[in-house]
Order: sequence, then structure tokens, then C-alpha cells
Amino acid sequence: MNLIYYLKLYALTVPVFFAVDIIWLGFVAKKFYRNNLGFILSPDVNWSAAISFYLLYIVGIIIFAVVPALEKDSLGKALLWGSLYGFFTYATYDLTNMATIKNWPLKVVMVDILWGVFLCSMVASISFLIAKWLS
Repeated sequence: MNLIYYLKLYALTVPVFFAVDIIWLGFVAKKFYRNNLGFILSPDVNWSAAISFYLLYIVGIIIFAVVPALEKDSLGKALLWGSLYGFFTYATYDLTNMATIKNWPLKVVMVDILWGVFLCSMVASISFLIAKWLS
């Protein structure tokens, strides 16, 4: 696979990640986060920081989950490695917050880590299928 192939894969994976995460953050769990983290949430989203995070994070999903799955030609590997990537990255974020931010709720840690596992496993799996379609 060449650079153009991976750039196309990335470009097609970005809207998948955005769509899934925006449904979660904007609709499904909006009140959950507001109720549990309202004491520290900014009234406005810092969109440049949010978009920068998303664009970098998706590179990680492709490198650490999709590419190994493509090497083994295995959707199951995409699902597994995506799940693990989501688990470790979201656990790092939430447990660090719990360690350093006063009153960071345990239920946020648990829900957020589960969300990270789901999100990354779904995005990695869909990205894998997109990659197969591209080739």
C-alpha cells in the first residue's frame, strides 16, 4: 500500500469517527457529561483543540488497529486492536483526570472508557472495510 492509499483511507475514516462521536457527545451522552462534569466544563467548545485531537487520534486508530488488521486480512483484528486502542487511550485520559482533578467522577471514568472501546472498535472495523473497498 502506498501513501495515496493511506491518505484516501484517512480521508474516508475521518467522517466516520466524527459521525459516531458527535452522535454520542451531542445527543446520547450530552446530559450525562453536563450533569457529571458541569463543574469544570467550558460553556464553549474550543473547536481548534477538538478538531486537532480528532485528526491526530484517527491517525492512531489507523496505525495501531487498521494497518495490523490489513496485514492479517482480519476484520476481527481491527475490532480487537481498535477496542484495545480505545481502552488504553480513554483509560489514560480518564484515570489521569481522576488522579489530578478534584471530584472527577468514577462513573464518568467507567462510561467514558466503555465508550472509547466501542467508538474505536467500530471506527477501526469500518475503516478496515473501507480499506478493503479501496483495494
